[in-house]
Amino acid sequence: MNWDQIEGNWKQFKGKAKEQWGKLTDDNIDQIEGNRDQLVGKVQEQYGIEKEEAERQVKDWESRQH
Repeated sequence: MNWDQIEGNWKQFKGKAKEQWGKLTDDNIDQIEGNRDQLVGKVQEQYGIEKEEAERQVKDWESRQH
């Protein structure tokens, strides 16, 4: 699945994102609004990881969405 599909159906995918990254708050999820860069930034911020690691995690998560 490509990111455009995830972004277009963010309401459907935000629960899955919350399952993947439990440290993200509901406010974080709502602020992201399907924006991939914002998701990477919030994951990086909440987990205290490097941007490259956050990018990898989001890419892996994205590839598992059907």
